[in-house]
Amino acid sequence: MAEVDAQNPLRGETSCSFLLQQLQQIWDEVGETDDDRDKMLLQIDQECLDVYKRKVDQAVKSRAHLLEALADAKVEFSRLLSALGEKTCDGIPEKTSGSIKEQLAAIAPALEKLWKQKDDRVKEFLDVQSQIEKISSEIAGTSEQVESPKVDESDLSLKKLDEFHGQLQDLQKEKSERLHKVLAFVSTIHDLCAVLGIDFFSTVTEVHPSLNDSTGVQSESITNDTLSSLARTVLALKEDKKQRLQKLQELATQLIDLWNLMDTTEEERRLFDHVTCNISASVDEVSAPGALALDLIEQAEVKVERLDQLKASRMKEISFKRQAELEDIYARAHIEIDTEAAREKIMALINSGSVDPAELLADMDNQIVNAKEEAHSRKEILDKVEKWMAACEEESWLEDYNRDHNRYNASRGAHLNLKRAEKARILVSKIPALVDSLIAKTRAWEQDRDTTFAYDGVPLLAMLDEYMMLRHDREEEKRRLRDQKKFHEQVKEQETPFGSTPSPARPLSTTKKVVGPRANGSANRRHSLNSHQNGSRSTTKDGKRDHSRTVAPVNFVAISKDDAASHISGTERLPSTP
Repeated sequence: MAEVDAQNPLRGETSCSFLLQQLQQIWDEVGETDDDRDKMLLQIDQECLDVYKRKVDQAVKSRAHLLEALADAKVEFSRLLSALGEKTCDGIPEKTSGSIKEQLAAIAPALEKLWKQKDDRVKEFLDVQSQIEKISSEIAGTSEQVESPKVDESDLSLKKLDEFHGQLQDLQKEKSERLHKVLAFVSTIHDLCAVLGIDFFSTVTEVHPSLNDSTGVQSESITNDTLSSLARTVLALKEDKKQRLQKLQELATQLIDLWNLMDTTEEERRLFDHVTCNISASVDEVSAPGALALDLIEQAEVKVERLDQLKASRMKEISFKRQAELEDIYARAHIEIDTEAAREKIMALINSGSVDPAELLADMDNQIVNAKEEAHSRKEILDKVEKWMAACEEESWLEDYNRDHNRYNASRGAHLNLKRAEKARILVSKIPALVDSLIAKTRAWEQDRDTTFAYDGVPLLAMLDEYMMLRHDREEEKRRLRDQKKFHEQVKEQETPFGSTPSPARPLSTTKKVVGPRANGSANRRHSLNSHQNGSRSTTKDGKRDHSRTVAPVNFVAISKDDAASHISGTERLPSTP
């Protein structure tokens, strides 16, 4: 105590020792006994103990409160860490030490930081959940019943927040896709209504009022019901468009057929260009406004009905026009038909009235189609026949040119003939290969169709065979004349000293000339095929020619098909001519 008093001189006047001295002085003056003094000192000691005890109790309670506060702070710290999904927090050492107040002072800043982080996190959760609820209600169609979402504060982790963000992104994506679908549907409906001539606003308003821009609705409905209704509307309009287009194309086809039959002027046809312009268009290609309106279809129906009534009166003219087209196809394909009998049959059917005009025209159209197919199958061979005939003409000209002794004179046009001769020699050299190719293709054609390929009624193989035979005879004749000329020249050299003169060789002009298929100016370009008179060579199955028979005559003459058929080899079957 004395040390305390010595260390605190300002408190020395009120220290316990000073007060005890004053009390001793007072007791001495009063004359208190020692027993009384002891009792009073014991009482003072007891009162001091009571004071210390109260202070200790208060200190214990204060410590308990501090410990409880520290424990609560640690629990709150752990709860916030768990709720925020954090494993630790900056500012808090892993091992705490020091007094309780020091520990409280150390954990308080971290708690403040976590509480602030929690408040911020709750706001983030509230924002994202509000957006989720809003978009969900828009998709479900219950936007008027949206309530404020409740945030689960037990789990405010970033993982949970990311889950909500992912859910929000999915909903935003779905909303965007739905909105694009709605806009696409609306755009499609607008285009379809324009093509069909239907009011667009009334059509989309029936689906949902928000789809009509004139209503002033801010947001468009993206619910499942709206999308389904829009899809049904689009399907219905597309089906209507398809049916109308099909109907219009049928009418356009009928119009064109009737116009072609009746030789309608171009001015009158142009009045219905808006109808016939889509005759071959697909459904997606028709996009012009009003292209499939009902009044347009009705107008076309009236026109077709009027023309159809006029068609019956011109049935004969129409039928003979079809027959002329059929005959022209066969003529260009060099196929012979009995035109007179066909025309008499058409006239008899029309006069008898036993056949429907539409059926008669359809039958003739089928004949035309079949004739075109037949002509198409013969086209490749006919092209080669034309080349062969042209080459034969050049060959004939070249023979005449070679026999002209004045061909090298400097006359007018001689250089042109010289150039033509050069080209003709090249072309003539290709004739054997051309004929071989033509024979192979003709045989393949006949095998595929089991019939004879006739050219203007004459079997083409017979024509080719006789040509090759005569070409061979000509080459043999030329070779014979060359040998004869060479022999006479040798004899002349031997007999000249004796004054004898050899007989002149036969002039080259008597050589057999291979006349091409166009020789003698025949209109149908037939060859002479009389095998009995000409002794023509036949071809065996293996493609080899029989050279044992006599040669054919020099010139060609037109003969009948029956005589031409006798030229074909007996080893090959003779199919009927087309």
